[in-house]
Amino acid sequence: MGFVVCCLTCDAPDVPGTERCRQCIDSHARARDKLTSGPASSKAERLAREHVTMLAEPGKHIDDSEHGEYMLAYQRLIDAHQGVEEVITMEQVEARFAKQRQKEDKSLIRDVANQNPWSDRAPNAEEREEMLAMFGTADRPEVPSWDDLMDEVGELLDED
Repeated sequence: MGFVVCCLTCDAPDVPGTERCRQCIDSHARARDKLTSGPASSKAERLAREHVTMLAEPGKHIDDSEHGEYMLAYQRLIDAHQGVEEVITMEQVEARFAKQRQKEDKSLIRDVANQNPWSDRAPNAEEREEMLAMFGTADRPEVPSWDDLMDEVGELLDED
C-alpha cells in the first residue's frame, strides 16, 4: 500500500484488525487514491506523489540525495519486521540447475500421442499383416523385386 512505515512506527499494539488499524488503513488508502488519481495539478501534488512512490518501496530510493537517509531507515524498519531474505549462494543456484536438468519433461500431447508400441520401434511383419487385415487391405499388392525392375528396364531399352 505504501504506508507500511506508518504501521511500523505506530504506538498501537501490533494486532491486525483492530479498529484503530482499520481507521488508519482506510484513511491511508483514501489519501493514496486521492494523491494518485488524475494528473498532478501543482508542485505540491507532484511532490506528494513522489513521496508516496518512495514510501511504497523505500529500498529503491536509498540513493536519493535528499530522502535517501530516511528511506534507508524505513527499509531497515521493514527488514526488521519482515526479516531479510537469505542470500542465495552459487552452490544453491548450481544445485537448482542440476535438479532442473534431471527433471523429466512432461508433455500431455506427447504422452497421449505416443501410447502406441511403435513409438520406439517399427512394427514387425506379423503386426503389419494384422493391421492390414484390420483395415481391410489384407491382400498386399505385389511389389516387384530389384531384379524384376532391372529386367523391365532392360526390355524397355531393347525396344528402342
